[in-house]
Amino acid sequence: MSRQEDTATTKYRQMTEEPIRPLILSLAAPSIVSNLVTSVYNLCDTFFVGSLGTSAEGAIGISFVVMTAIQAVGFGMGQGTGNAISRYLGARERERACIMATNGLVTTLLLGTLIAILGNVFIELICLVAGSTSTILPYAKTFVGIILLGAPFMCSSLMLNMQLRFEGEALHSMIAIMTGALINIALEPLLIYGAGLGIAGSAISTVICQFISFCILVWQIQRVGITPLSPKWLRRPTRAMVTKIVNGGLPSFVRQCMLGVATTLLNEAARPFGDAAIAALAIVQRIASIGNYVQIGIGQGFQPVIGYNYGAKLYERIRAGYRFSVRTAFTAVALLGVVTFALAPQLVGLFSSDSEVLEIGTLALRVESFTLPLTGTAMITNFLLQTTGRMWRATILGACRLGLVLGPVVLVLPPLLGLLGVQLAQPVTDVITFLVTIPMAWSILHELAAEERQVQQAPMGAETAQRQPL
Repeated sequence: MSRQEDTATTKYRQMTEEPIRPLILSLAAPSIVSNLVTSVYNLCDTFFVGSLGTSAEGAIGISFVVMTAIQAVGFGMGQGTGNAISRYLGARERERACIMATNGLVTTLLLGTLIAILGNVFIELICLVAGSTSTILPYAKTFVGIILLGAPFMCSSLMLNMQLRFEGEALHSMIAIMTGALINIALEPLLIYGAGLGIAGSAISTVICQFISFCILVWQIQRVGITPLSPKWLRRPTRAMVTKIVNGGLPSFVRQCMLGVATTLLNEAARPFGDAAIAALAIVQRIASIGNYVQIGIGQGFQPVIGYNYGAKLYERIRAGYRFSVRTAFTAVALLGVVTFALAPQLVGLFSSDSEVLEIGTLALRVESFTLPLTGTAMITNFLLQTTGRMWRATILGACRLGLVLGPVVLVLPPLLGLLGVQLAQPVTDVITFLVTIPMAWSILHELAAEERQVQQAPMGAETAQRQPL
């Protein structure tokens, strides 16, 4: 037995036999830590570039469109291939998992290269569509142009990170992501100020560190991964392979795209009430993102458990993991909500000394502190739907909070309630999304129970006969 096969056997036993609660927590902790480190890096990036002036800081906002496209491809391919890999490993079909992993990397590198080429060809148009002014445009073209050069490695880094997590190797994934982020925090001021590169230094630092993370992830996969990358696993894409990737990845792709839509909707709703309203909402979302990162980390800890046990047809472990993950996410974010409610003025004040921003932000943060814990149920349910192949329901639920529900709420509340309507838009959306989640959660749990009964009633050997092609 090869080292990878031995590792695969050990990991299979861990994911299908170890008690659910400690298993999910052990997988969630590295994801939460790496998410929070990434959040700290984003804050530092904004601080360093902000010191170069308002126009340079505006260029970071313009680059959000390009970063969203890069992340959408990376997350979509990572979730699509990762979901399939974990199910194959759970079904003890390691060769299929290896084929999916290698083909996923090659496809993501090609898509990243396409983004880099088309992005640089149409860079000025992209910047203008994203809202660049004539004074911001030179900074935006410099920053975005360099970022686009790193798109192949940035997309692939996100994808490999997801693959490792789905294999149950969240700790190694965390090491790669944290290493790149920490190097970036140290390198960025050296290039911006020390080398005198200005905003180009920030972009160069980002690309360098994303490439470092990519190299570490490839090394980790070859060293400890269950699905090592190799040309021998490369296959011509089949319809079945593409379908599996789309089923698992489309919800993440749509969610990431809708993130840009959500930001735009809220900013447009706040615009009539001045810069203070826009700034206050941005601060509140930045603070609330901590709770989101905790929920996402718990969900990412649960996902490989779903994949392995769905492939192994151990449905009761999936249901037990779902119940535990929902309770844990709700409790953790509810406790965090108590803190953000009590310290709302102080937290908003860390980012702005403007009295109007402080007043608007304090109320918005306190209201969202009540509803944010509800979003954990939607997030965990979304991961369950996505990992078990319920593509359309996962896509719809994932888009609710970031557009499908938020859009109508933004159209209705601000005209009725003015600024208060803007402050209540996201919390009201959270409540409606939670109500949409309940029937979806009920349906998927009942479907899993029905699948379990089918397996129990099926004659021995029927399952093998029905195996689908890769």
